[in-house]
Amino acid sequence: MKDQRDILAIDDEPVITGAIRKVCAAEGLSVDTEEGAAAGLARLEDSSYRLIICDLMMPGAGGLEFLAEAARRGVSAPVIIATGYATLENAALSLARGAINFIPKPFTAEELLAAVRLALRCDRLQREAAAPPGAGAPPAYAPCPPGYYRLGCLSWAKVESEGSVLVGAGGLFLGAVGPLGALELSLPGEETMQGAACAAAVSAAGDRHPVLCPVSGRIVEVNAGAAATPALAEKEPYSGGWLYRVLPSNLQAELGRLTACGPERIEPGQARQQRR
Repeated sequence: MKDQRDILAIDDEPVITGAIRKVCAAEGLSVDTEEGAAAGLARLEDSSYRLIICDLMMPGAGGLEFLAEAARRGVSAPVIIATGYATLENAALSLARGAINFIPKPFTAEELLAAVRLALRCDRLQREAAAPPGAGAPPAYAPCPPGYYRLGCLSWAKVESEGSVLVGAGGLFLGAVGPLGALELSLPGEETMQGAACAAAVSAAGDRHPVLCPVSGRIVEVNAGAAATPALAEKEPYSGGWLYRVLPSNLQAELGRLTACGPERIEPGQARQQRR
């Protein structure tokens, strides 16, 4: 049986893995470190982790290659991609390839811990959703419905008949945030960019979680109901709890970097878990 550990940090900069170890150890989490994707994959042969934090750009194989090989091997741990090359394209591509979240470097201890807590809660909710349902048990979180497109588990887009796009926060993401203390929203007329933060969900405990926008464009309407009552986004993330109506600027190209939702599709990580 594999050793059970909390976090595997993969980065070619020892100062980064050292910081991750120090910050997470203060929360009672064990952290193993490796300096490259190949070494990280070798470590997974003997140990099982609750979470993996992997750099995007490293000598040899990088974070995207690590995601692909981890998926091929059926690794069930969620993966956070962390990088100093924090372009919007990298964020969208990492999430499309199966990362649970994307955080730019340098990050603060608070930003790191918020991302770690969110990823671990996402993983727990996914496992609950994959387990046989108990009698009368409510779903672990609201799944992304057919006809929608999602950016990882963080956000979604739905193309409307007149060409505008509804945008909201994902059900798994909001379920993992926990009780919402507040929603920080942009204003009508502001521009959004795919992969950039367009909102933030603040938990009742005070953790701030950026919502990365699934499409680029101009915000033409903000959902006043969700702005006034954040719980609406939690209860109805794909209907009454939408956040923005956006006039898209590059829709067809950007849809190619999103994942189509549907009854045969599942959130990131569940496919790996069900193969185990």
